[in-house]
Amino acid sequence: MKTFLTRLLLIAMLCGAVSVLNGCSSKTMEPYQPQAGDNMPEGKSLAGDGARTPGSIYEENMGPDQEGLDAGSSQNGFDASSEQMSDAYKRKYGRSSKEMQPVYFNFDQSTIRSDQISRMEANAQYLKEHSGNNVVIEGNCDEQGTNEYNLALGERRAINAKRYLVELGVDEFRIRTISYGEERPLFSGQSEDDYAQNRRDDFILE
Repeated sequence: MKTFLTRLLLIAMLCGAVSVLNGCSSKTMEPYQPQAGDNMPEGKSLAGDGARTPGSIYEENMGPDQEGLDAGSSQNGFDASSEQMSDAYKRKYGRSSKEMQPVYFNFDQSTIRSDQISRMEANAQYLKEHSGNNVVIEGNCDEQGTNEYNLALGERRAINAKRYLVELGVDEFRIRTISYGEERPLFSGQSEDDYAQNRRDDFILE
């Protein structure tokens, strides 16, 4: 009888020890909280000149034309095929639908450049001839700046392209806008040429 009680006591003590160990091992993991970046906005110098309020809507004078960034009209859509992921393809077509043409912007500007007007006119003409198609205009920026500022700048670029299409005779209800800011760069490099390719509106047919 004494042996039986001794074994019972040992089993009870072992169960208690296991429970304590299990309780100690459970830990709560804190979710990862990204820290806000302190990059300067696109177009704001390191010295602080030309500061812009994030989200403010205003226009600046257009810079000089930059022809050669985007010659030719789009004949092929953007997808993940190896040919369409090539640098040459992306420089020519961006992410626009095959029937539409991307439009490029100068640094920290949202006005339609004079060398991009023919592209806007071609896009408007297609939409007027194909009334069953709606379009989403996606505004993009280079990475020089905070996420917040670049989202606002991308929005201004998309909105200005929408207004231009409306002025050219496209019904406003057929056009949606979205800003990706710097979140979807077509080129991941940090050269001025890479940045110029990422300052862009894409036109996606729905």
